[in-house]
Amino acid sequence: MIETLSKSSDKLLGFKLSGKLHDEDYKHFVPAIDAAAARQGKVRLLAQFHDFHGWDAHALWDDIKFSTTHCTKIERIALVGEKPWEKYMTQVCKPFTMAKIQYFDATDIDQAWAWLEEA
Repeated sequence: MIETLSKSSDKLLGFKLSGKLHDEDYKHFVPAIDAAAARQGKVRLLAQFHDFHGWDAHALWDDIKFSTTHCTKIERIALVGEKPWEKYMTQVCKPFTMAKIQYFDATDIDQAWAWLEEA
């Protein structure tokens, strides 16, 4: 499931990813990013992993498509996780985007928001 975080604003978008992601999740997530990018030019994202179990096959394909079609629309990505393997997502994502990417532990979510807010 992908839920919008309440701290989101026009240019800073935060999402909580939990459980296993499915195609339906991307049908709501991607239009929100597209709308914000249309208004703001480039956006900054926070992805908070909480009890995250990955993607089903269709959602994994959706994620790859999203990364390749939105690589110039996203300026910064803060990945916030609670499991050691989630930290490595920063390395996996780097080839698919032009955005700056940084990982933060779940206890440092406020630092992640602050990093996104920097000029």
